[in-house]
Amino acid sequence: KILETARKEEVNIIGLSGLITPSLEEMTVIASEMAREGLEIPLLIGGATTSKVHTAVKIAPNYIGPTVHVLDASRAVSVASNLMSDELKDPFVSSVAEDYAEVRENYGDRGVGDRRLPLAEARENNHAIDWSGYVPPKPGFLGLKVFGDYDLGELVPVIDWTPFFRTWELAGRYPDILKDKTVGAAARNLFADAETMLAEIIENRWLGAKAVIGLFAANTVNGDDIALYDDDGRAETKATLHFLRQQMRKSAGGTNFCLADFVAPAESGIADHVGAFAVTAGLGIEEKLEEFQRDHDDYSAILLKALADRLAEALAERMHQRVRTEFWAYASDEDLDNAALVGEKYRGIRPAPGYPACPDHSEKPELFALLAAEPNAGIALTESFAMMPAASVSGYYFAHPEARYFGVGRIGQDQVEDYARRRGVAVAQAEKWLIANLAYSR
Repeated sequence: KILETARKEEVNIIGLSGLITPSLEEMTVIASEMAREGLEIPLLIGGATTSKVHTAVKIAPNYIGPTVHVLDASRAVSVASNLMSDELKDPFVSSVAEDYAEVRENYGDRGVGDRRLPLAEARENNHAIDWSGYVPPKPGFLGLKVFGDYDLGELVPVIDWTPFFRTWELAGRYPDILKDKTVGAAARNLFADAETMLAEIIENRWLGAKAVIGLFAANTVNGDDIALYDDDGRAETKATLHFLRQQMRKSAGGTNFCLADFVAPAESGIADHVGAFAVTAGLGIEEKLEEFQRDHDDYSAILLKALADRLAEALAERMHQRVRTEFWAYASDEDLDNAALVGEKYRGIRPAPGYPACPDHSEKPELFALLAAEPNAGIALTESFAMMPAASVSGYYFAHPEARYFGVGRIGQDQVEDYARRRGVAVAQAEKWLIANLAYSR
């Protein structure tokens, strides 16, 4: 569709923006297709998951035309100006090409392989929990609980405002940013606009919010997988969650984490549990965005999307709080203010596919099927695993007191092959899913 539109509109530049890691491989495919079709117009690469290194090493070699990584949208203006200038284009393109050639030379194989533990050794060096004295808390129910038309007003007190200001490239933590000598005035004006719009969102029901949570009997199996069961009888596996393990060599006493470490292994005989969730606060947003677009009101459109994202994250926070204190109730006496919630001072974690601890977005379809997320919460997945509406959050609940966030980092070919076997897919498919985590060149 991108190339078809480019030809139809006779565009001067194609720009690709990637929000989540599966976008990285698709950008390489598009560059290859542009070369196959004989295009030579400039290709700009940007978005949260991209980098100059990835552009230079993985994308640019597949395309004969100029390929340029742009750090953010504002910088695209000067890059586009250079590319469209008769006088500036050639020296600019040459400079970028030389820079990327140097990046590729420095990148090489990076010698990362010898810094990885073999998968068997990494598993042996897992985060070993003493399960003998642990009695897992039993949830108040097993299965799904659906929340339709969630009250947005309930979410306002648990909004984390700091990322909101980062969206507008205003550096600083809320509320201190409002008094900052450099950006304080801009932050206060923006915050005033945000509070005004937030009141309108709630009063006039611009956005709808829904949530679905699930609590399941669970045990770790096959080293790094977690089996979910319909009930505590555990006679039949309902679904299997597949996770990755750190393989970097650790200093003395360090362990190679995997999320499966935080759930009791099946051979322990302990009846453990795992939760899952999918929430959105973006239902109905398209209608309002179209209204702003008709009015050429880009500022309000961006403000609305930023607030929808904050409300979705707040709903994820609120549902996790209710799971801890009410539904799973393993922290029924928890009494934390918003600062403590933002600081994650509570027991348990809620990692999501795409997080550093479980970077594979292709696990989302299993999660969504488990939760029936589309009929229950109105959230769908695109073919590259992005959630729609965009103001949505999904993931897992882990309750063990030692559960913590971590980054899987780079992994070796032995783990990729093992992961492909566990997932029942070809190694090449697993490598495509895990491209951002490979410690070797494909």
